[in-house]
Amino acid sequence: MPAIVLVGAQWGDEGKGKATDLLGSRIDYVVKFNGGNNAGHTVVIEQPDGSREKYALHLLPSGILTEGVTPVIANGVVIDLGVLSEEIDGLNARGIDTSRLQISGNAHVIPSYNRVLDKVTERFLGSRKIGTTGRGIGPTYADKMNRIGIRVQDLFDPSILRQKVGAALDVKNELLVKMYNRRAVEVDEVVEDLLQYVERLRPMVVDSSLELSKALDRGDTVLCEAGQATLLDVDHGTYPYVTSSNAISAGACTGAGIPPTRIDRVIAIIKAYTTRVGEGPFPTELLDDKGEFLRKQGAEFGTTTGRPRRCGWVDTVIGRYANRVNGVTDFVLTKLDVLTGLETVPVCVAYEVDGERFDEMPMSQSDFHHATPVYEELPGWFEDISHCRTWEELPENCRAYVEFVEQQIGARISVIGVGPGRDEVIVRHDLLND
Repeated sequence: MPAIVLVGAQWGDEGKGKATDLLGSRIDYVVKFNGGNNAGHTVVIEQPDGSREKYALHLLPSGILTEGVTPVIANGVVIDLGVLSEEIDGLNARGIDTSRLQISGNAHVIPSYNRVLDKVTERFLGSRKIGTTGRGIGPTYADKMNRIGIRVQDLFDPSILRQKVGAALDVKNELLVKMYNRRAVEVDEVVEDLLQYVERLRPMVVDSSLELSKALDRGDTVLCEAGQATLLDVDHGTYPYVTSSNAISAGACTGAGIPPTRIDRVIAIIKAYTTRVGEGPFPTELLDDKGEFLRKQGAEFGTTTGRPRRCGWVDTVIGRYANRVNGVTDFVLTKLDVLTGLETVPVCVAYEVDGERFDEMPMSQSDFHHATPVYEELPGWFEDISHCRTWEELPENCRAYVEFVEQQIGARISVIGVGPGRDEVIVRHDLLND
């Protein structure tokens, strides 16, 4: 089987973990190829006794929850070793086997000084802040591009590690002390902090690109799972209010070391409405009781930060854009049940900027910032759809909504989420074989 890429079609939090979980035992490898612990997946698994277990994952690929799947943290990820260790311990305590985890030796680690820099820089920006989570993600990617980063493999050579940390701190301490009035960071404290994880990491570290190549040659199915989402991509998102890595499907090639000729299918997750966290433009954002309705009904609070998410109606201009830049073969529409109980459901089909209509994303971020949504109103539904498992069981107005969104975004909606549970889905087209 070729590789499959799973991406978010909006600003994140669309439910990628649910889609990965849906593929379950049919997947052999799940690969996280970008981002760090600044984003999370929430997966709800029903237990034999009918109860539900919720798992919040930040660094670990959601495939860690599926028996027999090999989870991989690839080279494009930046890793907070403390967070990784805590996350592994937390899953082990709940009876989840994490021994299959593989970590690329080329992945960069987040040193403590980058967490400090991330927070003080954001405070320094004031009203111009980006909305970063303050976890050191951006500074670590900047170090990677500036070639002063620390990689996982460096931890196994203390002499090299010390040299690299020292070289980085020559620059970082100038900023911390002279610009931000913070104390200088000592080389020894950083090295000691990083080295405490060496023995735990040792059996997990591999050449992940080579391992994935061998897996594909064997005919294994490899799912590459993006962190964040299309509109947070550093090149193709709503810059500068973006993450620091490539979250679109092409990012899987560089972030996991898989050539584009091995990728066969791109699955994009789109929520039945839209949310985002942090700063930046959001044309369909609702600052009224309808926005609060979506937030409460959808439990829209960040998996990683706990921050309330900004909520708005679905935006099919964004959907078309995500389709185009990712080469989407299948969309998964999540949280359709959240819209139950509305008299009408608006769908954004275009923007208006200074009297001009835009059916596609404006080239200029200034235009996007000033975009006013053009809506088409569709009739709502009041029936509980959480128990629906076939397309035909959905109310007529609900089906009409899905078909309208599908037509607007330009690619088929293959799976529909009708509740938080792993089984609360309707499959219209098989994500692997149809």
